[in-house]
Amino acid sequence: MNSNGNLRRTAIISYLQRQADPVSGAELARQFGVSRQRIVQDIALLRTENRSIISTNKGYVLYQHPPKKLSGFTDVITVNHTADQALEEMYAIVDYGGAMLDVFVDHDLYDQIRVDLVINDREDAEEFCEKMKRSRSESLKGLTEGCHYHTITAPSKKALDLIREELRTKGILAPANISCSLPAD
Repeated sequence: MNSNGNLRRTAIISYLQRQADPVSGAELARQFGVSRQRIVQDIALLRTENRSIISTNKGYVLYQHPPKKLSGFTDVITVNHTADQALEEMYAIVDYGGAMLDVFVDHDLYDQIRVDLVINDREDAEEFCEKMKRSRSESLKGLTEGCHYHTITAPSKKALDLIREELRTKGILAPANISCSLPAD
């Protein structure tokens, strides 16, 4: 059984290498004739082997080389906004050629809780916000009363500065001295 799992995980890597777009867990489960939960477990095992697999809101992606949006300048921003401002926040980043790579919050037990997003353009932003509206789950920013962090990239320092200024103007960028931790009981 373990050799079947090893073969399947090797095949998953090979399959992801050939895909241009993210592949959902359900699609991988269909492709390999196993449950979605088995795929989640396989991906977790592959990640322990330092495979460059990230999970986006559209599915799994294998990065063998840094993607185009990861080149350039990277920064971590602290933001605080309502759910209604999420799309506005994402547009402010992608409209200057940037990408929102992840979202994370500080947690007193787990240190950080981080989720890969990879929002590269308006279509990604709209799809994610629509999924967020349909979800019954709490977003990470909900744990910290709206305050959270994003790793963002941009093609130049000037673009990063313009993104920060746009977010500041919209009242979304939090002051640098704010920490997004869970509120004390």
